[in-house]
Amino acid sequence: MPELLNAKNMALRKPGERPSGKRDNMLYDVIIIGGGPAGITAGIYAARADLKTLLVTKDFGGQISLKAVEIENYPGFEKISGLELIQKFENHFKKFSIEIIYSTVNKIKKENDTFIIFTEDKKQFQSKTLIVASGADPRPLEVEGEKEFIGKGVSYCVTCDGPLFKGKTVAVVGGGNAGFETAQSLAKWAKKIYILEILETVQADETNINQFKKLKEKGEIITNIEIKEIKGANFVDSLIYRKRDAEELKTLSVEGIFIEIGSIPATQFIKGLVEFNEKDEIKINPKTGGTNIPGLFAAGDADDVPYKQIVIAAGEGAKAALSAEKYIRELKTKS
Repeated sequence: MPELLNAKNMALRKPGERPSGKRDNMLYDVIIIGGGPAGITAGIYAARADLKTLLVTKDFGGQISLKAVEIENYPGFEKISGLELIQKFENHFKKFSIEIIYSTVNKIKKENDTFIIFTEDKKQFQSKTLIVASGADPRPLEVEGEKEFIGKGVSYCVTCDGPLFKGKTVAVVGGGNAGFETAQSLAKWAKKIYILEILETVQADETNINQFKKLKEKGEIITNIEIKEIKGANFVDSLIYRKRDAEELKTLSVEGIFIEIGSIPATQFIKGLVEFNEKDEIKINPKTGGTNIPGLFAAGDADDVPYKQIVIAAGEGAKAALSAEKYIRELKTKS
C-alpha cells in the first residue's frame, strides 16, 4: 500500500520512486513539474511514447488529494473521494518507468535547446522539453490572525483537518462550490457550520446549496460580510466581521475556520521566462499547450485554460505530452 503523508498534507507519496542514479548529468526528453492530474497524465503519456521522463513534485496528487472529498463528475466513477481517485492514478502511474523526485523547483533557464531546472535542495536537471503542471496554491484570506492560527484552527484542507473538529462550531469562508463542498464534508463531524460569503448571494450550484439546506439548523449562511480579524488564545475561538452595508463589528464564536476563496497559480518560479496573463496563469496555445518558448508546455491549473476541473487538467496533461513528443521528433529531424 502507498505511504500517506502526515495530516498536514494527506497526499499519496512515493509511488515506486526510482533510484536516483546520476540524474544531474542526464539529459531527459521531458521534465514534468507537478504531480497533480495534469502532471500524472503527462507522465503516463510521455512514458508510453518511450520518452525519458522525470517528474518533479512536492507531493503526489496535487489539490484533489487535499480538497476534493467527493467527486461526482469524473468519468467512470459515479462518486469517488479525492484520495481514492489519486490511489487509482498512482496504480496506473506505477506501471511505467517514470523517475520521480520529491522537491520544489525554484528556478528554470533555457540554454540553446536545453532546459535546466534548479530545485530547492540545490540540484539541477536538464531536458529537451519541459511541461509545467505545478497547479495552484490556496488563496489566503489575508486578515489579521490568519497566519498566526494556521494549524491552530485555521485550515485550507478539509480532508486533512476536518476530523479534528468533531462536535465543534466551524466557519467556511467562501460561498462557491468549494466552500459548500467543504461544509458538506464537515457535516460529518461539526455540530454547527457557518458559510461566510463576501457577496450578497452565494455563488455555488443549486445542487450544492440544496444539499447544505438539508442540514437545517446545523448549517447557516451569512452573506455580504467582510472578515476583519481571527482571534483566539492558543487556538481560534472567534472571528470579527461586519456587514458590508454597516460599520458595526460583530463577533462569531467558532473553533475552526476553513478558507475556500479560490487559488493562486503556483508559477512564481518561471516568472521572466514565459508570458503570463493578469491572473499569473501561463499563456498557452490551446491547441498544443505550448508557450511562447519553444519546447516549453503548460497544463492544468497553472495555465490560462478556463474551467479548472480534474478531467480538463488530465486532458491538458495528455495534450502537452503529445506536443512535447512531436517537438522532440522535429528536433531530431533538424539535427
